Amino acid sequence: MTSEIQCRFCGSPLSDTFADLGVSPLANSYLKPDQLLGMEPFYPLHVYVCPSCHLVQLPVFETPEEIFSDYAYFSSYSDSWLAHARHYTEMMVERFGLTARHLVVEIASNDGYLLQYFGERGIPVLGIEPARNVAEAARKKGIPTLAEFFGARQAEILSAGGQQADLLIGNNVLAHVPALTDFVEGLKILLKPEGIITMEFPHLMRLMEENQFDTIYHEHFSYFSFLVVGKIFARYGLTLFDVEELPTHGGSLRIYARHAEDTSKPVGERVKELQEKERKAGFDGMECYRSFGEKVRAAKRSILDFMVRAKREGKSIAGYGAPAKGNTVLNYCGIRTDFIDYTVDRNPYKQNHYLPGSRIPICPPERVRETKPDYLLILPWNLKEEVMEQMACIREWGGRFVTFVPEVNIR
Repeated sequence: MTSEIQCRFCGSPLSDTFADLGVSPLANSYLKPDQLLGMEPFYPLHVYVCPSCHLVQLPVFETPEEIFSDYAYFSSYSDSWLAHARHYTEMMVERFGLTARHLVVEIASNDGYLLQYFGERGIPVLGIEPARNVAEAARKKGIPTLAEFFGARQAEILSAGGQQADLLIGNNVLAHVPALTDFVEGLKILLKPEGIITMEFPHLMRLMEENQFDTIYHEHFSYFSFLVVGKIFARYGLTLFDVEELPTHGGSLRIYARHAEDTSKPVGERVKELQEKERKAGFDGMECYRSFGEKVRAAKRSILDFMVRAKREGKSIAGYGAPAKGNTVLNYCGIRTDFIDYTVDRNPYKQNHYLPGSRIPICPPERVRETKPDYLLILPWNLKEEVMEQMACIREWGGRFVTFVPEVNIR
């Protein structure tokens, strides 16, 4: 089968394994109570690396329409992510002088968590969000939002209608796009001649350094180094002129792009420095990619060792959060209600559902105080400081927090 899989960027055959996490259901396909007696589809979670362009990627097993048409992730339920969005808005307005004469467009705009801050400053905005239920939440906030998938065709329609972007944003969307080249071509079409693109996505280098294997799931089709994303954008006449390394999602990049012919924004030193850093780490060759699989297998053994010891000691374990990354860990390690009694989540859209595959019930946060677990496993470990502050009550009965990435850590 591997000889039939082709790289979504350069078309080369894929046969080199980056990581094999077995089989798993779609990470955001939460189950309702009446679905518990039904069958769940499981798909291979086998990640490859292209020997030609070095794009790390998953084959497409399910269409984006199936994955994202009714989505359970709402960005506004994370206080730290809202703070990140507000800070970004302030920085972009100051750096690029955005005013009411400009248009800010966000692709995968979710529930308006970011565009609301531009709107507060009187800057015109437009959201493009494929999940209809999430797009409707944004509209209720007064944020104009198109409920559709983005690509070259949609960009042409918007551009022909006079809606080109001065600032074109995509936070945590690039990895979710199976038709990668069509998406980037759309960015080129939708951007004004002197416009700016910013994209944020998990940095492959950080994923590998800190063994963040749980960020691998079917909704993430691609995993990017800075070198690779630069090649992809360059193919469509877009130049990366700046980059920031961010702490979000365990380590992300924010790239800044402009039309190649726009000479008003020279390529900065941070671009050259990060390119050189990745080359020194071997990201322009194959060897560095081939060692990651064993790190993942070692992490699984450590996680199961902790869980088995805790249960043998008679300890109770609950989870905090129902993120996609948590579902990757639980299904890869075979952890179900024999180890974790339940998990809690602030998002009411997820409450009274069950995690896919593991079928662990999702409860409101109040459940933790009611049951007083010995351990609270923080599944969205990238938000651990925020969660530990929210759930500090577990200290009252001697409870402790646990995270699994980059290694088992008990606090």
